[in-house]
Amino acid sequence: MTGSRSRNLLIGASTIALVAAGAGLYVAPLMADPIGPKDCATVLPPLPPVRDRAAPVAEPRWAQRGGTVNDASCLSRTAVAGVVRPRDEREVAAALGYARAHGLPVSAAGVKHSMGGHAFRAGGVVLDMRGMNAIRLDRATRTVTVGAGATWHAIQQAIHPDFAVKAMQSTDIFSVGGSISVNAHGMDHQAGAVMGSLRSVRLMLADGRIVTASRTENADLFRHVVGGYGLFGVILSATLDVVPNAIYRSERAMIDYRQFPATFARIAADPSVGLAYVHLSTAPGTLLREALVYQYRQFPEDQALTRAPLGEVPSTKLRRLTVNLAKKNDAFKSLKWWSEKNLEHRLEACTITRAQAQGSGEACLVARNDPMHDSVAYLFNDLPAETDILHEYFVPRDRIVPFIDGMRAIFEDQHANLVNASIRAVGQEDNALSYAPAPAFSVVLYLNQPTDAAGTAAMRRLTQDLIDLTLAHRGRFFLPYQLHYSSEQLARSYPEIGAFFAAKRQWDPDGVFSNTWYARYAPAFAKQPAAMRPSITSGAPAA
Repeated sequence: MTGSRSRNLLIGASTIALVAAGAGLYVAPLMADPIGPKDCATVLPPLPPVRDRAAPVAEPRWAQRGGTVNDASCLSRTAVAGVVRPRDEREVAAALGYARAHGLPVSAAGVKHSMGGHAFRAGGVVLDMRGMNAIRLDRATRTVTVGAGATWHAIQQAIHPDFAVKAMQSTDIFSVGGSISVNAHGMDHQAGAVMGSLRSVRLMLADGRIVTASRTENADLFRHVVGGYGLFGVILSATLDVVPNAIYRSERAMIDYRQFPATFARIAADPSVGLAYVHLSTAPGTLLREALVYQYRQFPEDQALTRAPLGEVPSTKLRRLTVNLAKKNDAFKSLKWWSEKNLEHRLEACTITRAQAQGSGEACLVARNDPMHDSVAYLFNDLPAETDILHEYFVPRDRIVPFIDGMRAIFEDQHANLVNASIRAVGQEDNALSYAPAPAFSVVLYLNQPTDAAGTAAMRRLTQDLIDLTLAHRGRFFLPYQLHYSSEQLARSYPEIGAFFAAKRQWDPDGVFSNTWYARYAPAFAKQPAAMRPSITSGAPAA
């Protein structure tokens, strides 16, 4: 009897050990830090050969000669003539001169988090602008002048603790040049997109001239460079507004998605709310029905409180595990949403201690920089045969509820693997190719797909259906993502696209600047005349 019990205990212990070991082997890759940028097997058609002509122009200082590049989708691997990482304006001019002499297209790149080849073109020269990353804060004018390759992460480190960025994405990994090129927006519903805080840009035109563009100097060029996807010139540097690094009280509330318009109206009417956004449920039982509203309300006693040094988001491995498990099945999606509702706020870094805020009775105070100082390390992984894709749709504010209902029907019908969904508010933007010609709500989707041909085909169908839904509600889709839409959908969403491409041809008649997106869609609008001829009020020769 004793021997039998011992054997049973041994078998039970062995079984538990095997299950634990198996679980460990399964979980470990889901938590592991990536060893480098993710690269998926391409499903794109064969690429054209790289051109190389003899010309009496010195070669630039190559960081990479030939080879290929990719973007954050990991599905855009493209053969290029090479990559140049300029350190100053002279090296930008040298690369442009070489490209002109050899008839090679030029693209500017930062961290390459667009997902449709917007930062490169087959056979072209890629300018990796991350080497031009100087940061200079002017406290008197409350501005910061930065190189195009500077990231928001580095800028925040440079201006903290006294100042904060006025307008940027909700994460800090992006470069300023890239953010300007898409006119990025973020959590601050009052500040609007990057264009609203941009004093001026300094850029190099296709002929090598260096000009400054702002709302008052070379204003037409400014409107095209902001949200211009790098097609009008190489952004060298930018001067941006900064604001005091206010102290905020972090708040959250659970609502039904149908309450969101009224909830946002209250937020918009309250000037003390500095940052706000919404997460929608991705759990099957409450898909896009439950919503968590996050807001950061200015704390009136901020001048008496000390801002802690900026730190990284905690619990990276746990967060990565939660995200990666949610991609696996509906049960883990439900667990992820339950975790966000009940646990995640307990991991929030409250950088103003209770001791400092003891008179307030507040549970969590943070500086303005803190919520945006997130490098989203937990979203990066080395998982094979899958990748994560962003979508973004801009919907008139009075259409957000029926739009969400339409999205839910599409997701359920197509069994889309939706990992995260959020809503932010954007104001009217008046750049030449505006995603928000009127105030709108931005719906940001984070989706997972297999990297094989079937996965790409399914994502193409999903994208086109979501765009058709957006158009039915008089909205627009964001352009920096995968190129799964038709020229007709592009024209319906952006009626000004033909004039935009025509203006690009006017500013760059030799077609020096290009990217995969432009090469794909511009030919369909080749006969559109420009609205006005380019005019430069000032300019200097290339350095």
